[in-house]
Amino acid sequence: MNKHQQPTTHPTKRILFVCLGNICRSPAAEGIMRHLVELRGMAHLFDIDSAGIGGWHVGQLPDARMRRHGARHGYDFCSRARQFCTADFDRFDLIVGMDEENMYDLRRKARSDADREKLTCMADYLRHHPGQQTVPDPYYGGESDFELVIELLEDACEGLLEEMIHFKI
Repeated sequence: MNKHQQPTTHPTKRILFVCLGNICRSPAAEGIMRHLVELRGMAHLFDIDSAGIGGWHVGQLPDARMRRHGARHGYDFCSRARQFCTADFDRFDLIVGMDEENMYDLRRKARSDADREKLTCMADYLRHHPGQQTVPDPYYGGESDFELVIELLEDACEGLLEEMIHFKI
């Protein structure tokens, strides 16, 4: 490129992952998606965050069990929990809920059709788990529940990223 050419710029896609308390599923989705865009050299094209419907865990690190399972897969889940707020509809292009309860709460908080158009469910991007309708909350479960969530989120994040790249959502 010579000095008179402008560099090609791509708009940043802003994605917010949402679960109930922002200590298990949504910070894991945030961490996995960050990892995937970094592997592809696309981190500069994305702004990725997570939040919880409730504020019970604001300021906390993700659940230790989720961090442990994430580390086994090479992820660092280190974001601090925060509560979803209506201003997030202005800040993000895509707001991804983990289950039907999260989606119901997000739709209730939406102020307009434009807000509702930004909402999508994480399970809609699953490619290798037919019939799976949600990313279930592992909080009250055992080790296998956390492992399942990682597996589902890896699949869904790959599906979401591919769709964003190919269909420019």
